[in-house]
Amino acid sequence: MPSGGHENAGYRRLFDSDGLTFGVGFPLTGTNRSTPTVADELALATHAEAVGFDGLWARDVPTYWPKFGDAGQSFDTWPWLSHVAAHTDDIALGTSSVVLTLRHPLHVAKSAATVDQLSDGRLVLGVASGDRDPEYPAFGVDREERGRLFRESVDAIRTVWREEFPELEGQWGSLEGDLEVVPKPTTETLPLLPTGHARQSREWIAEHGDGWLFYHLPENTLESYLTDWRETAGEKPFAIAVQVELADDPTADPEPLHLGFNAGIEWFRDYFARLADYGLDHVIIGIRNDDKEAALSTFADEIIDHL
Repeated sequence: MPSGGHENAGYRRLFDSDGLTFGVGFPLTGTNRSTPTVADELALATHAEAVGFDGLWARDVPTYWPKFGDAGQSFDTWPWLSHVAAHTDDIALGTSSVVLTLRHPLHVAKSAATVDQLSDGRLVLGVASGDRDPEYPAFGVDREERGRLFRESVDAIRTVWREEFPELEGQWGSLEGDLEVVPKPTTETLPLLPTGHARQSREWIAEHGDGWLFYHLPENTLESYLTDWRETAGEKPFAIAVQVELADDPTADPEPLHLGFNAGIEWFRDYFARLADYGLDHVIIGIRNDDKEAALSTFADEIIDHL
């Protein structure tokens, strides 16, 4: 059993390196308001693995709320990642992130362990409390209870992975020692990365998480977050997501995008080198260029290989 009981193959792929690693987020085709073409998504996923990306990340968006702007990759997280696992070899598979407040913890535990087993231990779970207001009444959940429900769910999921026939009680229900959730994951527990603040303190995230997954942050803010995180959590990894649009001019200065930048490859190379120096462990990029395959290749050749 790996140290800590959570370091499965996916976690090691993302975080065993001393340097910064990179993943890419679905939908790789950029189709996030309708159903993307499966063949195109898989072709880009296998290409990303081939050129050197370390992770493929799927968002958990139960419903499409037009005001919020997107439906993620549309497909439900668990069957989608199982399908991706069958078409890839070693790349880590991540969730960014499973909305624990809207899912029953026993279903999450069983589904996640199933994907982990089917992928030979490649699953890493970003977990979140949710951020789309109309979904709470749709699922019969009190929005104001998000923080407590999130903590309850983490505890329940960890318990049923680690224990046989556990006794446990929460708002979700109760286990009285006569039921077991199978299969178990490939490690004692799957790695859990709380996302954003998830209605929790930094201290709680450091104690109960196996890392911290965050949104894009300005550089000064990120550097400050990393300093505070290291003081609280030691060497547990920190990851962020960044939108990337490669400019035609490789020397172009950056222009801000929502949660990222349009810039030349030279600026991006320096930018990610700085983030690596701050101690960042992993970046999930979202490619905004029209030619996704070419952009993934350029990013891998000019940035991943250099770092």
